[in-house]
Amino acid sequence: MYQPPQIEQEQQIESILAPFGRFGVELGLERIQRLLAALGNPQDRVPLVHVAGTNGKGSVCAYLAAVLGAAGYRVGRYTSPHLVSWRERIVVNGEPLATQDLVDRLKQVVAAIDPAQPSPTQFEVFTAAAWLHFAEAGVDVAVMEVGLGGRLDATNVVDAPLVSVITSLSREHWQRLGPTLADIAREKAGVLKPERPAVVGPLPSEADAVVQARLAELGCPAVWPAPAVPLGEGKACYGQGDDAITYALALLGEHQLTNSAIAIATLRTLRAQGWHISDDAIAQGMGNARWPGRLQWLTWGQEPESYPLLIDGAHNPAAAEVLRQYVDSWWAGQPGQPTGTVWLMGMLATKDHSDIFAALLRPGDTLHLVPVPGHETAAPEDLGAIARSVCHDLAQCEIHNSLRDGLIAIAQSPAQLKVLCGSLYLIGHFLATEPYRDVDVANALQL
Repeated sequence: MYQPPQIEQEQQIESILAPFGRFGVELGLERIQRLLAALGNPQDRVPLVHVAGTNGKGSVCAYLAAVLGAAGYRVGRYTSPHLVSWRERIVVNGEPLATQDLVDRLKQVVAAIDPAQPSPTQFEVFTAAAWLHFAEAGVDVAVMEVGLGGRLDATNVVDAPLVSVITSLSREHWQRLGPTLADIAREKAGVLKPERPAVVGPLPSEADAVVQARLAELGCPAVWPAPAVPLGEGKACYGQGDDAITYALALLGEHQLTNSAIAIATLRTLRAQGWHISDDAIAQGMGNARWPGRLQWLTWGQEPESYPLLIDGAHNPAAAEVLRQYVDSWWAGQPGQPTGTVWLMGMLATKDHSDIFAALLRPGDTLHLVPVPGHETAAPEDLGAIARSVCHDLAQCEIHNSLRDGLIAIAQSPAQLKVLCGSLYLIGHFLATEPYRDVDVANALQL
């Protein structure tokens, strides 16, 4: 069972970061470059695998870090957002940064800020702390996830990454990245660097054309891996003939056939550069990868009053489609006819509510709506109206004042499948505050 962080520890971190929260999200490289220069440019001492994309970034980073660790390397991993603790964002060899170490790094970064210059944003301060820690901790390689976009993201400060990865592209954050897929693709393709290798996942044609043109312009050798082939019983195979490798898929969902293939293609690109990554290390690391809060089975409540619950962020339409695909495959494996899924959801006000509901809801489903605590939540009443307009044949749509109230309500349902989703922040709140137990992948496949 996950042990939530001590409140005092999180408050110590929050107190350092809070003054920078008011600067919001502001894309651009000038502030982060000035800050890193004041810190001695730690990013220049850290070999980088840079991972961009709309969805799949976190899974690919989890696979890469696990395999590189299994190969004997000291690996830093930087991802965002976190589910429960800020410490989750900066990980070395699978261990989140200790609270005092994180506090010390953040204080070093804050001390280096020039008060005469425009203030860095909160994400820039934290990203600088990650670079500083990875450099001072002497990691062999850092696997870093882009925060937003790519071209102007605070992680995009290395001229010659080992590999640049673009996992996927869909229409998200269009208010900042541009209204079309081509606009978004141009921003994501900003992580590509002249003559440096790239690994690219399947893209919509409009985005694909933009990325292809940028690869050609920069002279980047690129790999476009085909999805792995499922073998059953949670295993997959990537490659053909003598190059084929079989491995356990530690993360659930058909989309992991693509994400795992992207990760293995990236690892083989590193191997071509002289990194010692055996097929055994790949198989071991892929099987050990963990990425909580995404298609994760657990049980909620205290025995004997507990029930299986599937949790997933599903915070944008593309992620919602992936979740729905998994739900459909789950129902297909059950005896008898589907009786309807019970959804417990909360969403931020900034999300594409209608598109997410359209991807998830089906006639006969039941929907329970709750606020997302501590964030700019969409009003559950407004979400209910949208949901009914999207899916007229919902069996039920209920509003609750809190996540706990919603969990208690769905506990009364005899439905086989109960899903908590709609926001990673809501998932994080659940993991931090509710009694639950993990279900391993082998058992999850039987649920």
